[in-house]
Amino acid sequence: MRPTNTLFTLTKIAVATAFLSYGMITTAAAESGAVRISPQLEQQVIKWRRDFHQHPELSNREFRTARVVAEQLESFGLEVQTGIAHTGVVAMLRGGKPGPTIALRADMDALPVVEQTDVPFKSVAIGEYRGNEVGVMHACGHDLHISMLLGAAEYLSKNKSSVQGNVMFIFQPAEEGAPGDEEGGAELMLKEGLFSAVKPEAVFGIHVWSPLNTGEIGYRSGPLMASSDRFHINVKGQQTHGSRPWGGVDPIVAAAQIINNVQTLVSRQIDITKAPAVVSFGVVEGGVRNNIIPDEVYLEGTIRNFDMDNRAEIFKRLRISAEHTAQSTGATADVHIHEGYPVTYNNPTLTMSMLPTMQRVAGSANVKESALTTGAEDFSFYAQETPGLFVFLGVTPHGQNAAEAPSNHSPFFYADEGALKTGTELYINWVFDYPKASSH
Repeated sequence: MRPTNTLFTLTKIAVATAFLSYGMITTAAAESGAVRISPQLEQQVIKWRRDFHQHPELSNREFRTARVVAEQLESFGLEVQTGIAHTGVVAMLRGGKPGPTIALRADMDALPVVEQTDVPFKSVAIGEYRGNEVGVMHACGHDLHISMLLGAAEYLSKNKSSVQGNVMFIFQPAEEGAPGDEEGGAELMLKEGLFSAVKPEAVFGIHVWSPLNTGEIGYRSGPLMASSDRFHINVKGQQTHGSRPWGGVDPIVAAAQIINNVQTLVSRQIDITKAPAVVSFGVVEGGVRNNIIPDEVYLEGTIRNFDMDNRAEIFKRLRISAEHTAQSTGATADVHIHEGYPVTYNNPTLTMSMLPTMQRVAGSANVKESALTTGAEDFSFYAQETPGLFVFLGVTPHGQNAAEAPSNHSPFFYADEGALKTGTELYINWVFDYPKASSH
């Protein structure tokens, strides 16, 4: 749905575009409503998307992707840096008018998934993951993110005289997590100085989303996506024969009690009126034979949460609960918490000031408040450094029940390319609208 205010507005835009070259629009036309991209640029964005989709690369291995991105950005006349956080690419556009610096981010990595969709540009790529040969697919839609941001970079480069301030384009590797013991992603880009020389006033990101239909935008002020943390616990006892349990210390019983007691962290010990939280065990390993009580049991699980203070409290109480429960049985528990992505938090002031922009781009009826999402995103690291806004963009075709569509990360994940225009225009309009909104 596109807003069409008056015949005067439409005529003014049509006249303006008739006298301008590919992709350009006058400031007056831009101020009358949402800036729109040309059909030619939309087709270019689609072409990029299909190329990236056919050539997916795993986290920290986005070598071809980064090369193509850098070449395109350089062709737009932008200042380009490569090799940040292994394969990250960053470009800076200097606008023709004074104003703030803002950042736009897209992630580039794919997943170890064998694609099952039936599209002409289906991926047949092979990669290596955890020592195994695997299929590789853009099953989370990062190919769309790259292409939309490239489209925005091309448009804004051609119209930089109308841009107030500067725009930092961030093409980030390893959002899905760096392999093995490697570092990567947003955290490493920041560690290597991404915001050191120039810290943007705000950072914006888009994620394509199957639970929404094409062109719909999902937003939420405050927490949007959960923090994601992993823990493992080594429960140590003393091996003995199963017929003589008193001859040792049973770590299986201790582990079972730990699993049960940890369930009370959220239900009885954390203030869930602040925000929901989840603590789940996904791995329980111990023992090799029916009549031998082992000397150790291994537990592993995940913590999801929407409040950073609650997150710290869960870490503390998980450790106390596991250690004291094990101690009560004569066993010991070594608790290791691996901090992952923080809560993805949308700055409320930024969110509400940019809401009219989203409504102009997609149409008010297509902009919807999202529910909390227990998935995680490392865009959260940027939003810890400067006010951030991260939104979902629907990619399930109209006429299909989005609630039943194959989810992101599925081998059947399908993205309607009609959403590319909306996403590209959303990036562009944020750039034009932010300086005006922030000056009020």
